[in-house]
Amino acid sequence: MKKTSTRLADGRELIYYDRREDVVREAPDLRPLEAAGPALSEVRRDVLLGDSVAIASHRQSRTYHPPADECPLCPSREGRLSEIPDSSYDVVVFENRFPSLAGETGRCEVVCFTEDHGASFASLTEEQAALVLAAWTDRTAALAGLPSVRQVFCFENRGAEIGVTLGHPHGQIYGYPFTTPRTALMLRSLADHHARTGANLFDEILGRELAGPRVVLETAHWAAFVPYAAHWPYEVHLHPKRRVPDLLALDEAARAEFPAVYLELLKRFDRLFGADQPPTPYISAWHQAPFTEGGEPGATRQDFALHLELFTIRRTAGKLKFLAGSESGMNVFINDVPPESAAERLREVASS
Repeated sequence: MKKTSTRLADGRELIYYDRREDVVREAPDLRPLEAAGPALSEVRRDVLLGDSVAIASHRQSRTYHPPADECPLCPSREGRLSEIPDSSYDVVVFENRFPSLAGETGRCEVVCFTEDHGASFASLTEEQAALVLAAWTDRTAALAGLPSVRQVFCFENRGAEIGVTLGHPHGQIYGYPFTTPRTALMLRSLADHHARTGANLFDEILGRELAGPRVVLETAHWAAFVPYAAHWPYEVHLHPKRRVPDLLALDEAARAEFPAVYLELLKRFDRLFGADQPPTPYISAWHQAPFTEGGEPGATRQDFALHLELFTIRRTAGKLKFLAGSESGMNVFINDVPPESAAERLREVASS
């Protein structure tokens, strides 16, 4: 992997990740952009619930469903300048022009998986997917070094049903200035379980699932399963078999095997509802341990298990799972698809 860092016209950082060492990235950003101003986002603490909310009113003006020939994530062309100054790229990461978090409140980045506007992550080659994994890992390390960042979150929102406003295949990386509520809950559960049993809860869950009916895919270094208490109609958790706290700690064997495993899962998601159905909307989310400790009760980051959560809000062909009263009002999920049935279906649609 070759990494080239540059600056956009308004001062935001942009990084090219290339598979070839001989690629030169010198194209300037010729757009007449004003220098990026001070951070407009604010993090407010909800003292009753104990969580935090990012207030970012400037995001109301972000780009919204532009036509393909005006996509800001495609390479720049003569007469059409985009967020990527060069005329081609493999993988690109840049600071979000409309960040939810910025400055002292964290950082938000955009990850473009490919220059091909009509592609999807599932259509990438294993070599391309490996480069994205390398970029995720590199940015995790870089953001973890910022004084304003406590936890790094790499994720992809796919599909208009999820709320995606740009059709180009891309994801995001958030550097939170706090430990996220879900991670804090996991750390507390880990600590409580260890205090009672002396064992690691993640290890026990993985061992139990591998011996049960909800396994979707298993290889030498990875295991994918539908969790016992899945919240979403089709939800898969992908774990490296050797527990590590973050992407940085993955060994080379797991890195080498990841692209084929992940691409297979994404392809199965697209087959869930039949060949005549549109691409499956999904959220793909890496759960990593916080990089600084203290302030929250729970286990240490070494007790945490890196894992990827992949789920869709589509519950059947033509129907979506909405977060209505029980979910949104009380945070009690009601799942329409038994996890065992979801796992069986995900095995049925395996590649031949």
